[in-house]
Amino acid sequence: MIEHDRTPERFLRTAEAGRFLGLSGRTLEKHRTFGTGPTYRKIGGRVVYAVRDLQAWADKGRQTSTSEPRALSPARRLDEVRTFTR
Repeated sequence: MIEHDRTPERFLRTAEAGRFLGLSGRTLEKHRTFGTGPTYRKIGGRVVYAVRDLQAWADKGRQTSTSEPRALSPARRLDEVRTFTR
């Protein structure tokens, strides 16, 4: 039988999630609006982020060289991002 980790998943509100990532809460709000940010949940009208989702999103931006294509989009509409990266 597999023993599952019994540690409850940790959720952060927008301001806390921003601090975790080193971003402002407003930047996360923009990413939510444009669909370019980390996965989030709405619970009782509140937006929360699972720490593991924040970490996974941040890991997508991992790079070893400045010449690599940008992995994470800026907090802009997707059509603006396409124009911006050309």
